[in-house]
Amino acid sequence: MGDWYEIARTPNRYQSHCVSDTSAHYALLPDGRVSIRNECRTSKGKTEIAHGKGSIEDKDSKAKLRVSFFWPFSGDYWIIDLDKDYRYAVVGEPDRKNLWVLSRTPSLDQRTYDAILKRIQAQGYEISRVQKTTQSSVVSSQPAPTPNPAEGKPETSAKRHMIADQLK
Repeated sequence: MGDWYEIARTPNRYQSHCVSDTSAHYALLPDGRVSIRNECRTSKGKTEIAHGKGSIEDKDSKAKLRVSFFWPFSGDYWIIDLDKDYRYAVVGEPDRKNLWVLSRTPSLDQRTYDAILKRIQAQGYEISRVQKTTQSSVVSSQPAPTPNPAEGKPETSAKRHMIADQLK
């Protein structure tokens, strides 16, 4: 779980307002679901935050997740590439429309990034759509929302995606 920085993504309607400093924090909830806190910087310099939750759909691989940022809508988020040391992960969808390259650090070296692009292209993703995300040194690292024990879910809700570290 923990903190991840967005290195690149395919354009999507959920993040059309995000121009930089996109990151996510994931925390395992007592019921086995995942609390998600995404944030990004808008063109007006403001930080936008979205809270959601996810569930592991494939109990064997733990790489196929269902994520919701506002009920009743949810989406499939599959971990399609993962560094053996969990330095980076790539999240995609079965229809190969949306994709996120995530890293434990705000940047990846060009060689690693190029190798990721080559692998995702081999999986049928259109790499010409992938856009790098600008990261500055001003990225918040606030924790995911504290679950409300009475409801068994995060205290707030909103939009976007998920990734795994302790789901190994």
